[in-house]
Amino acid sequence: MLDNKTAEDLGNKGTAIVVGASLAGLMAGIALAQQGIHITILEKAENKARSGSGLQVEGKRMERSKTAKILQKIVSGGKTSIQLWSTLESRLRKEAFSHSNIDIHYNVFVQAINQDDASAWVYTKDEKTFHADIIIGADGHRSTVRRLVAPHKPNAMYAGYVVWVIDTINENELPLKLRPTNQDLGVNMFQGPHGFLFGNIIDNPDEVAGEGKRQLGCAWYDNTKTDLLYEIGCVEENVVHHSLKGPDIPKDTIEELAEDARTIWPEPWRSTTLRALQKRGLTGIPVKEYIPDNLMKARIALVGDAAHVPAPITASGFNQSLEDAIVLGDCVANGVAGENAVLAMEVYEAKRLNKVRRIVKSGKSFGASFGRF
Repeated sequence: MLDNKTAEDLGNKGTAIVVGASLAGLMAGIALAQQGIHITILEKAENKARSGSGLQVEGKRMERSKTAKILQKIVSGGKTSIQLWSTLESRLRKEAFSHSNIDIHYNVFVQAINQDDASAWVYTKDEKTFHADIIIGADGHRSTVRRLVAPHKPNAMYAGYVVWVIDTINENELPLKLRPTNQDLGVNMFQGPHGFLFGNIIDNPDEVAGEGKRQLGCAWYDNTKTDLLYEIGCVEENVVHHSLKGPDIPKDTIEELAEDARTIWPEPWRSTTLRALQKRGLTGIPVKEYIPDNLMKARIALVGDAAHVPAPITASGFNQSLEDAIVLGDCVANGVAGENAVLAMEVYEAKRLNKVRRIVKSGKSFGASFGRF
């Protein structure tokens, strides 16, 4: 909840629009609201729980601001772990709804944004206009907001390989002899002839550890499917347009992946993968990368995948989105009304740009050697 903020504070600190209510958008909204700014979050998806893969979440770090402590308590509880995307989203959504100065609108399609010397605004598909002192783009790797912030470089680019994200299963779905031991929690990596696999063992969403309570998931990196991605239209002219959902994966590709899984992966990852393939419970995500030249333009700034898209091999995507939100919150301590808006965005960019560029470049060097075009 917002700490000790008066109605006068809320009126004087200014207003912000956050485009996107995924993890980065919710964290940014909470960080801004903590500073007494009134937040409007616009999300194109429906207001319902969504699924996702496991994410590496860093624990508590020293010498953190109040905003950092609040966000880290929500997402990590102070410990480094693998957590389900859906669990993180549920916690952040609950926190956002608890703030009286956060309004979330679902089923809102942003068509365009703009700004002038006095304010910024969003146009929506249903012909509504939302005005605010600042706009924060948290609308993912195909960001609409980025088109205005960086019109010279609007697209994240295909890295030359795909990651098959296997739906998580409960360990009880496997025979007893195949279930992981209590020492197996965390991430396991296995190398194959044309890729590698990360197997995640995750405590259940209600955080009750023990036998029968854990989830198993896989992320299978594959550099042999570029032709398929172009044929289906997932990638065009080196720009990623969409992922490949399980029901849309060609039958011969499913059979090929199943044969590879039987041959390459040890248990319990072999059975976890085969069960998912049988049910088409997987998504093929073309890996993309985006090295930003800038993170802001006057009153408008970017966070999360809209700002920077590191290769998943860096395991830094969520944690850098968290850091974006923390730094953004700290930068708006004086509010965003009047001249404070542009100044706050400039300070945010100065603190984040070089760091995120280095992180994306580190993953890009891996993609250059692993990816195949």
